[in-house]
Amino acid sequence: MADDKFYTARVTKRTDFAPDLWSVRMNPGGEFKFTSGQYATLGCDRGDGKLVERAYSIVSSPYESELEFFFELVPEGALTPRLYKLQVGDTCSMRKVSKGRFTLDTQSGHKNHLLVATVTGGAPYVSYVRSMYKDWKEGKLTGDHKLFILFGASKSFEFGYDQELAKVAAEVPWLEYVPTVSRPWDDPTWKGEVGRVDELIRKYADMWGMAGDNTTAYLCGHPDMIEHGKGILKRKGFLKEGMREEVYWIPPKAGATT
Repeated sequence: MADDKFYTARVTKRTDFAPDLWSVRMNPGGEFKFTSGQYATLGCDRGDGKLVERAYSIVSSPYESELEFFFELVPEGALTPRLYKLQVGDTCSMRKVSKGRFTLDTQSGHKNHLLVATVTGGAPYVSYVRSMYKDWKEGKLTGDHKLFILFGASKSFEFGYDQELAKVAAEVPWLEYVPTVSRPWDDPTWKGEVGRVDELIRKYADMWGMAGDNTTAYLCGHPDMIEHGKGILKRKGFLKEGMREEVYWIPPKAGATT
């Protein structure tokens, strides 16, 4: 894009996890500043010289030179079918400014961070972990903040970053990681936790000693999970200001056409 609001980002790596789930790394094409938890706005020409754009949470840490994204194909979507076609060397537009408030709460005094996600909703949490891990390795991690990730998917291959998160959790004292599969009958080799991730919030919040006065909760991904999760947290005593959410799409209202 020639416009001074855009970079031309180039794909440097692509990893396919499933036919409809993949990640890419991109060279943004210029300086791109962001905080873990924020998003970038990507775009592709829709065929008439105009852009179709969407916001995507950034997987990579601000310490990394490239940007990483975790996508789920929406066959009838406006943008993901175009992004799905991109291979190494291909380009798309990217706005030069990051946005979003889904960042780690360092202001409330809460030291526990309960991070609940479905599939690509885990993207900002991977960014949190990568940033904290680098600081920890270099002796720069200040305070005693702890991350507790509940990561839900239908089947285990949909986690994408399962091995990375499990490896870090086994190494550091500040991360607990529990992936859960909601369709274990379709995933017979899975030996971990089972059930929908929102249904496990109370179990693990109780196990980890979490309450509204010592924990900030984060919910990211599927809108139904977020609504159910907020209800569970409210009943457990969490206040609105102690919960953060990032809804990846707005479900259509009954009877509405799209």
